Amino acid sequence: MEPAPARLRGKPSWLINKTSLHAQRLIGEVLNPLDARGYHFAILAALEEFGPASQIAIGQRCGIDRSDTHATVNELADQGLIVRAPDPADRRRNVITLTPAGQRRLEQLDTILTGVQEELLSALSEAERGQFLELLRRVFDHATRRSS
Repeated sequence: MEPAPARLRGKPSWLINKTSLHAQRLIGEVLNPLDARGYHFAILAALEEFGPASQIAIGQRCGIDRSDTHATVNELADQGLIVRAPDPADRRRNVITLTPAGQRRLEQLDTILTGVQEELLSALSEAERGQFLELLRRVFDHATRRSS
């Protein structure tokens, strides 16, 4: 493959985008055979960390669009990884809860995705990976504060 123009390779936004596309490709390669997606991991992780919540709250916490959240919650419920139950405080909404099978699936996906991260960042030393992650967090936090 021919290299991209130097002016393009010098733009952080281009590099971030291309690296993100590469990461998504790697993730898809390992999750597709398991009938899983990145959104599955995000929702299961949110439920584990923060406990039962409404579908809307989960989607907002994970930064997932409402329609994608709805479809993903349906998939996870169909797989027995979460349970939907009416909210005792508001019968018009459901509360989503992680099941024991969902906890096991989360652990499996976490292990797999950790391997993908290792592959993605294999060009960096351990110290560089930590520094890179911290810098990405700072850029992300700054961007999300500005857009709020």
